Formats: sequence, C-alpha cells, structure tokens
Amino acid sequence: MYKARSIGFAALTAGMLMLAACSSAPEEAPATTSTPEQTQTSAPATTAAVPSPSASPATVAPSPEATEPPLVAEDPGPPEEGTPPTALEAATTVMRALKSGNMETLAAWVHRDRGVRFSPYAYVDVDKDIVLSQDELKAAMQDPVKREWREFAGTGELIKLTFADYYKRFVYDADFSGKSEVALNQGLGQGTTLNNLNEVYPKETHDFVEYHIAGIDPSLEGMDWRSLRLVFEKNGQDHILVGIIHDQWTP
Repeated sequence: MYKARSIGFAALTAGMLMLAACSSAPEEAPATTSTPEQTQTSAPATTAAVPSPSASPATVAPSPEATEPPLVAEDPGPPEEGTPPTALEAATTVMRALKSGNMETLAAWVHRDRGVRFSPYAYVDVDKDIVLSQDELKAAMQDPVKREWREFAGTGELIKLTFADYYKRFVYDADFSGKSEVALNQGLGQGTTLNNLNEVYPKETHDFVEYHIAGIDPSLEGMDWRSLRLVFEKNGQDHILVGIIHDQWTP
C-alpha cells in the first residue's frame, strides 16, 4: 500500500514537473520573437548607414568640377558685339564682314539714321561722297545701278561704277584683314591728297581704325600702298560705323 502511494506520489511529482516545463516554454517565446524585432530595428540602422557614403570624401570629390564652369566663364574669348565692343573690336568684326562681302553683318554696324559714307580717297567730300542706308547696303551687291563716286585722282574722270565694282576697287582692294598694320586714331598712310578726316568726323565724338599696307609689289617701291579707315561714331560705350575711307598713293 505504501509502495503504491509512493508510486502515485512519484507520478504526481513527474506530472507537476512536466506542467512546469510546459508553462515555462511560453516565457522563452518572447526571447525568440525579440530577434526579428531587433532585426527590424537594426535594418533601419543598416539603411541609415547606406547614405553615409554620400558624405564620404569620395562623393564630395566632384566639388572641384563644380568650380570649373566659373573658370570657363571667366575666359573672355573673342569679343562679342553686345559687350559693347571697343573701336578696335568693332573694326575687327567689320573688317571680317568686308573681307567676306557679308553685307548683312556690315549693315548691322551702320548708323540707322546717318547711314555710312564711302570716300574713295583720303579727302572726305560731304557733298559728293555717296551715303548708303542699312537697307540699301544689304542689297548693294546685287544692285545693277552705276553710281558716280566722285572722280579718279590724277585723271579727273568720273568714278561711275556699280557698288560691287566700287567695292573691289575702293573698299577691299587688298588683304587688309591679314597683311596690314593697324592703328587707332592714328594715320599711317600719307599721300598727296588732303586728309580732312578729323574735320568731318571730330575726334571728340568719333574713333577711326586704320588698316595700312605699305606696299604690294616690291618693284613699285611703296608706290602701291593702301589704307582703309573705318570711322565709328561714339554712342556711349558703343561704336557705330559712319564712314569707310579708302586711301592710296596718288600722282
């Protein structure tokens, strides 16, 4: 009987131990579920760490490239018409247009109201020299009309030519753009013809740029020199073309 009670007591004790073990298992479950929670909280820590390389020196390195555009912008480069240009810069652009025969560009530099006066020799004749407006100049190369551009020096014969022919003879008749000496407000070529440039175009209100070629054929010993003077009216800091004066050796 005592043995049976002992067995029963042992069985009861074993059952209580098993029950205690079962009841303790749920307490361990939170420890297991806490791992995903840490993983979830640690995951943001990982994603938060991802942007950190963007703050690293490797990413900041392109900052010198950001400074390159200002360096390029500081390069003055060729002069632009809207800067506004100096007299020499304006003359350079006009001379390019004369060399290529670009009347559109040339007309853009001409005074809107006064036009541009063409003088075949150093003496500017305000009564006889022909003045062309912007619109007339744009179509001048195709104009078949022969105009009287004064008289030839020495012979006194009328210079009766189309604009295209006058242009070849009394405007761009030498390589002024490439083989000339250039001066601002200073005469380089001096012949027997009176030069009254500063009387017609006062220096207080005008600038002129002269392109001078001392000679073309060495055998002529300078008796074939050429000059082309571009006269600009000062308009504030801008310069407007008002005169094209051709000059050369005359008998």
